[in-house]
Formats: sequence, C-alpha cells, structure tokens
Amino acid sequence: MVVRKNSIILTLSFLLVVFIAYGTDKKQLSKNELLSIVRQYHPVVRQASVFVERSGAQLLQARGNFDPVLGGEIESKSLDGKQYYNYFNSQITIPTWYGIDLKAGFEDISGDRISPESSLGQTSYLGVKFSANSLLFDARRATLAHAKLFCKQSEAERRVVVNNIMYDALAAYWNWVREYQNYSIISNTIRVNEERLRFIRVEFQQGARPAIDTTEALLQLQTFYVQQQSALLACKNAGIELSGFMWLEENTPYNWSDDIVPDSSDIHFDVEIPALTNMLEAIYKHPKLEAIGYKINSQKIDQKLKFQYFIPKLSLNANLLGKGYYENLSVTTTQFENNHKLGISLNLPLLYREALGGYKASRLKTFETELEKSHFMLQLETKVKMYYNEVLSLKTQIEIFSSAFDNYRKLYAGEKFRFDQGESSLFLLNSRESKLLEAAQKLIELKTKWHKSYAGLLWACGQLN
Repeated sequence: MVVRKNSIILTLSFLLVVFIAYGTDKKQLSKNELLSIVRQYHPVVRQASVFVERSGAQLLQARGNFDPVLGGEIESKSLDGKQYYNYFNSQITIPTWYGIDLKAGFEDISGDRISPESSLGQTSYLGVKFSANSLLFDARRATLAHAKLFCKQSEAERRVVVNNIMYDALAAYWNWVREYQNYSIISNTIRVNEERLRFIRVEFQQGARPAIDTTEALLQLQTFYVQQQSALLACKNAGIELSGFMWLEENTPYNWSDDIVPDSSDIHFDVEIPALTNMLEAIYKHPKLEAIGYKINSQKIDQKLKFQYFIPKLSLNANLLGKGYYENLSVTTTQFENNHKLGISLNLPLLYREALGGYKASRLKTFETELEKSHFMLQLETKVKMYYNEVLSLKTQIEIFSSAFDNYRKLYAGEKFRFDQGESSLFLLNSRESKLLEAAQKLIELKTKWHKSYAGLLWACGQLN
C-alpha cells in the first residue's frame, strides 16, 4: 500500500514541470491566431483602413479640379410688350496642369435694348485665361499634390495604428499566458498535495506518522488553495482584458470563454535576435517617421504656393471671335487684329507684408515639424536600445534561472526521497516544494516578460503591422 502511494506521489510530482495541462474540451489560442484576428476584425484597425479609403476619395475629389466643365446661360427680359433682350451662352472650359484654362463657346444675343459692348446675333469664341503667378504653381496643383501625399500619409498612419494595437494585444496575451501558467502550476501542485494528505492520513491511521503531520500537510494545502483562487481571479481578468482585442465579423465582440487556453508552444522561444545596428536601421522605415515625412512634404507644398504671392498678379483673358457658330472662326493674323476680345489686369502689392508673413509662417511650421521628427527619431532609438538590452538581459536570466529551476527540482526530488525513507520531515519537504513552486512561477514570469520585451522591440522598430 505504501509503495503504491509513493509511486502515485512520485508520478504526480513530475506534473510540476508541466506548465499547462489541457483537457479534451479546451480550445487553444496561439499568438499568431490572435494577431490574425486583430488584423482582420479589430474595429480600430478597420477604422484606420476606412481612413485610407477616405483619403483616396479626397484624391479623386482633388483630381476633379482638372475636369472639363460644360456650362450654359439663358437670360431674357420683356417689359410692356417690348423685348429688351434674349441672351444665350454655352461654354466648355478645360483646365490644364499649368494653370491655363482653355475655353470655347458661342453666344446668341437679340433684342431692341442691349448694352453697347454686346454683339447682336450669333458669335463664337475660342480663348485662354490664366494668371502669371499661376504658371509655375497654383492652388489646384497644390490641392492635388496635398491629396496624393495625404493618401501616402494615411497609409503610414494606418500602419502606426496597427503597430500600436498589435503591441497592446501581444502585451495582453502574454499577461494572460503568465496568469494561466501560474494557475496551472498551482493547480498541479494542489493535486500533488491532496494525494500527499491522503497518504499521510493513512499512515497516521496505521500509526506510522504523528497527528501533527496531517495538520502540517493540511495547512500547506490550504495555503495553495488560497493562492489558486488568487491565480484564478487574475487569469480570468487577464482573459477578459485579452477578449477586448478579439472581434468577429460585422463588428461583433467575441464572447470570451474560460475554456480557451494559450498554445503551450508559444512560451518557448528560439528567435534569433538581429544585431542592434540592424534594428536601428529599421527605425528609418518606421511608419510614424514616414507619416511625419509626408507631412513635411505637404508643408513644403504650402511654402511653394505661398511663394507665388511674391509674383505680381498679372491676369490675361484672350478670345478669338467669329460671327455665327464657328463659321468664320480661324486662327489668322487678320483674326487677331480685327476679331478678338482681350483683357489684362495687374495687381502689385507695395509692401508684400501678406506674402512675407504667410511664407515665413509656412517655413516655421515646416521647421517645427522637422524638429518633431528629429525628437521622435531620438525617442525611437532610445526605446530600441532599451528594449534590446532588456531582451538580451532577460534571455541570460532565463538561461541561468532554467538551470536554477532544475536544481530546485533536484532538491525537491532528493528531499522527497528522504521523506519517503523516513529520513526527513514534512516541514522540510513542504519548504522544498514551496521553493520549487516559486521557482516555476519565476521562470514563467521571466519567459513571458521576455516575449513582451521582444514585442516591444519590434513595436519600437514599427514592424508589428
């Protein structure tokens, strides 16, 4: 009977080194599965994608400034039986990239009382309209350039959002893994102690052990029961926190279940850590830096547009005219001399204070953003170096403590053998067991902390998207 009990206890003691015990009805959740769920269904990620689509719509809207425009106008006046005038005008305007508007149209004017500058009958015209300070750059081209950069910036911002949400999800995942592992270790320890308590009670009834041993075994078990309840609470709360990152289709939150357990293979790590120089080089491709770079380019477009205000506002509106609907309209020297309509306007600011102020403010705004980029770059470098040092340090600690854990396990196994031979006390065995439990929990804490730090390193490099 004693031999069989010892065999059972020895078998159960090995459960201390098994961090997760799965039931047949458990559902495993791996790190990669979680990231896939977040990437596809998390509302913040989907919102960022919608933001990119909106920028595409704004780009389409900006291109509309270069769409040809077909217009028409009809006007008539009659009073006291007198027909003052009938006016009809139809025109097509074609904007071009260089700020020149091409236009063509025809008009028909009739009546007894029309203004002297109006031409009776049918008239055709073909002309151009532009401003001198718009030939190099103008608001239409600036709007389109802004829209193109905004598309690229919104895509970079989307990657920033995904990078951040992925890190938060991974941090919650590894917190959950730590708490679940802790609960599993304590639960396995309780099973060992419950069997030990039954064994000691049997030996007490047989007169082989004093009554105080049953009290000591029960006290150890009760202590573990309290720890188990605390660990269970932490595990459930960590699962609920993790469920906030898990969504289904149609923007439906996932209903968390306690039957979900982490994938046991995730806790192990065989990742080859890149060199620090490679990680620092990866910073230059960080989506946040790219977004700030697009912002700077957009502000430089504003500078270019503001500079146009230094150019005198010289506008030209020239038209070739012909009687009838394009019957006599031709581009000849005679046409230029006799059949044309020409308008020129010139505005020249005397102090240029508006242009100077606007251009200076635009340059300062760009300089301010460049300072922001430099500061953020330094912050990223600092975070990468700190996470990198932490990852290397934790890896060394895990290697050392893994060896220490093996030694704790050997001490416990040796003490248990002495206890089974009657050469040790239950107090010493319980002490060894408590130290082994603490060591197992510490090792789990170090491993999950390493995974969080490695996720932080990838996050600082902008690679979690």
